[in-house]
Amino acid sequence: MIAQNVAAILGDHVRLTVEAIDRMYLNVYVPRLQSTFAAVNFFREHRGQPLASAALMAPMSRGFVAELEGFAARHRLPVVAFAKGQRKDDVMAEHLRRFTAEEGVVFIGKAQERASVFRTQKRRRPGTGRAYPWIVKSTAMVNHYYNLCRRSRFRAVLSQVLQLLPVQREAVPQWP
Repeated sequence: MIAQNVAAILGDHVRLTVEAIDRMYLNVYVPRLQSTFAAVNFFREHRGQPLASAALMAPMSRGFVAELEGFAARHRLPVVAFAKGQRKDDVMAEHLRRFTAEEGVVFIGKAQERASVFRTQKRRRPGTGRAYPWIVKSTAMVNHYYNLCRRSRFRAVLSQVLQLLPVQREAVPQWP
């Protein structure tokens, strides 16, 4: 196996999706970690855990949410809980009307949406009946966070948002 730094890995495997001309939606994920085997391997090999369990994901998620909510509190940003069926563009337009700065984070949105998740199931060995954990892919309603920003220069806001992610600082690209 060839050693790579986080920046090289993310540079080759992180996808950027543009869904509209007047705005950009940045969906950050690592496709190779979207399979059960890859998730197990991440915790066993990268994190050095003897057993892979979905419970190991919770501290990472909680840390990210705490950083995001801390950022909102420090900058006195509203955190808006989207209602079921509510259009995010409508909420953004309403907040933009009241937003007086030329650029910056307008608000942070939070919505419960269905997503792929990994869960741990207890399985038993045939013959011995001994229990062992097994990671399976499933779906669940989880919180999604949206950083809704107005920026005249996209490069700077991308860098600021990516710095909230739980990856090494060198992984934050300076270009979109």
